[in-house]
Amino acid sequence: MLFTDLGLSPSILRAIAEEGYTSPTPIQEKSIPAVLKGGDLLAAAQTGTGKTAGFTLPILQRLSTTAQTGTGKRLLRVLILTPTRELAAQVQESVLTYGKYTGLKSAVIFGGVGANPQIKAIQAGLDILVATPGRLLDLMAQRCVSLDAIEILVLDEADRMLDMGFLRDIKKVLAALPKKRQNLLFSATFSDDIKALADSLLNAPELIEVARSNSANEAIAQLIHPVDRGQKHPLLAHLIQSNQWKQVLVFTRTKHGANKLVTQLEKDGITSMAIHGNKSQSARTKALAEFKDGKITVLVATDIAARGIDIDQLPHVVNYDLPNVSEDYVHRIGRTGRAGSNGVAVSLVCVDEHQMLRDIEKLIKQKLPQEVIAGFEPDPNAVAQPIQLRSQQHQQSRKPRPAGSTGGSAGAGGKPRTGNPASKRSSPPKKTFSR
Repeated sequence: MLFTDLGLSPSILRAIAEEGYTSPTPIQEKSIPAVLKGGDLLAAAQTGTGKTAGFTLPILQRLSTTAQTGTGKRLLRVLILTPTRELAAQVQESVLTYGKYTGLKSAVIFGGVGANPQIKAIQAGLDILVATPGRLLDLMAQRCVSLDAIEILVLDEADRMLDMGFLRDIKKVLAALPKKRQNLLFSATFSDDIKALADSLLNAPELIEVARSNSANEAIAQLIHPVDRGQKHPLLAHLIQSNQWKQVLVFTRTKHGANKLVTQLEKDGITSMAIHGNKSQSARTKALAEFKDGKITVLVATDIAARGIDIDQLPHVVNYDLPNVSEDYVHRIGRTGRAGSNGVAVSLVCVDEHQMLRDIEKLIKQKLPQEVIAGFEPDPNAVAQPIQLRSQQHQQSRKPRPAGSTGGSAGAGGKPRTGNPASKRSSPPKKTFSR
């Protein structure tokens, strides 16, 4: 199937063609017609499947065919809620990229930056607003934004929003919306909480699930390296240097662990930076931009901070610490192996994490291959030490947020990319969306 078969306008098809794409991904092939019908939608789609364009393209189509008339101020017609500022910025980039010939106006709002420019953009009149829940509620409380004319609501990565404690905020936003509207809910998994939210929000939704929930991308080679807990840093440095890895996204369980690892790698001569909730927005933006540009080799991130990182053809992901929540393993390794490219996901597992590994293997329904690296053999007599079931950071991410809190707590906000422009490399552009 081609994009020309999906009922999109010439202006939108022109923008898609300029990005070098001709064929939709499976989630786009199913969701675009569903959204164009005007009914509610419940879709299971993980980051990297192309789900962002799966809803932005048909939304642009619907708005452009029912353009607002008159010379008055534009009324806000579409609200897209996302859990983090990085994801919000990526959605806005998609709207701008594929809506550039439609004449539609959009803006993005999130916490961590000044509100005045965001308020001015809203006051100028918008068709589409992309927002994190906290900042949206702040501006609603200041009467800076009205949701009275909303026709389409999108909850993107709804499972992560619930994980981060946004349910109360979401309900407050829903209470301010017109009862008659189209609702689109996208989630990586169909947990019981998501099903409950869908039951309360959606009206006879069309259900789309393009792949098994919690399944790992087959384009990702997964490997476990058993190692003693004290040898993880030396082993990581050895892997990077001996294999000449140039771009590695490394996950740690805590913010302190991320900072400590960066210091250790820098002493090894490996350029590294960390992103997590304690870093300023400008620091996160700088770290992600330099990582994308190849100026640093290693980006060390916590789970919450990494949500929304979207890097084309990222070759290596390393689980320095296994995640407390098994589903996060799938999200982590999903940063690589995108858009038809191959990726490698390596996990450094010590005796403390054997139960976590078993839980992950049970979730993804496969036994992961293990390879002991010479010189880093684990002590067979090592005794496991208990790991706090949920780190303090993880607990905080799941607590309900106060109504006045700002949205988004994730990492760097470097300019997100919606596709694989040919100008960035010499090889031909790929013909399916990576997002």
